[in-house]
Amino acid sequence: MALRNMRVLRYLEEVARFGSVRHAAEQLHVTPSALLRRIQDVESDMGAALFERTSSGVQLTAAGELFIGWIKKQSADLRRVYSQIEALNGLRRGEIRIACSQAVARGFLMEEVVAFRAQHPLVKMGITVCDHTTAMRHLMAYEVDLVLVFRPPHAAELQPVMSIGQGMVAVMAHDHPLAAKERLRVRDCLMYDLALPEPSYSGRTLIDQVLARGSVQPNPVIESNSFDLLADLVKGTEIVSFQVDIGASRWRDDPELAVRPIDEADGAHGPLVLGQLKGRTLPLPAARFAEQLARRLDDMRSLPMDEAVARDNKPPAAVKDLETEDELD
Repeated sequence: MALRNMRVLRYLEEVARFGSVRHAAEQLHVTPSALLRRIQDVESDMGAALFERTSSGVQLTAAGELFIGWIKKQSADLRRVYSQIEALNGLRRGEIRIACSQAVARGFLMEEVVAFRAQHPLVKMGITVCDHTTAMRHLMAYEVDLVLVFRPPHAAELQPVMSIGQGMVAVMAHDHPLAAKERLRVRDCLMYDLALPEPSYSGRTLIDQVLARGSVQPNPVIESNSFDLLADLVKGTEIVSFQVDIGASRWRDDPELAVRPIDEADGAHGPLVLGQLKGRTLPLPAARFAEQLARRLDDMRSLPMDEAVARDNKPPAAVKDLETEDELD
């Protein structure tokens, strides 16, 4: 049961998200006038305007930005308290929200979600597939509990739960001339047209860095924000695409495709990081799911981790303390 004051705070959060009182009212199933009165009541209590009108709707004032940030923290804390109460009552309900890279969404994460829900069928899952920068924004805004991304941007707010090395692989048609080799160098691939992910993806950034070190000019003829589309487009052609090792697992079983690792000498590798917001105690379902993911990732290393990454590999308190927590079921 939602607390009454939290309902009002949710109203404000929806107005901020939509940038429109009318659109937020439609989503919340209330009238715009009633929603506007709620906003005015809170602004009166705060002694400051939270929204200002624009030609396209409303936007947050500086005071509104601060207040909405506080609301998101309160909502996250309340979810954690609900989770603890449900655990005390022997319930198995809860919600897990995770933002992940496209490379892990289909295949690895999907399998882990299915396995987790088989044990905890009443736990809801919210999965956002996005680039690594957007995933970090969601995490810092308390919009997700966990992130699972390749080469996340450096942020003091990120607390790694598990980091594993991931190499890049080349993806091509099964009868491609390069498919006869067990391992490839990047210079081998540059003799062919390339199909690359968009620059917003961390895998593309890594590819560009590796390509820039070579003397041969690459020829990217296709660019897309869909890795599945890129894989389909190389079938029956001599085009070569690239992917993170964990993201290519399902393509290894495709008879029309060949997946070959890039030699470590090219430096085409980086960390796949499962992380949470530093200092935040996760709700029990999210902490338990993080523990499951960490165990599976530890079994799937494709490159040894250096000592610096290993030091960051210590699980946060939310994961370490699971042995003393009540069970989900």
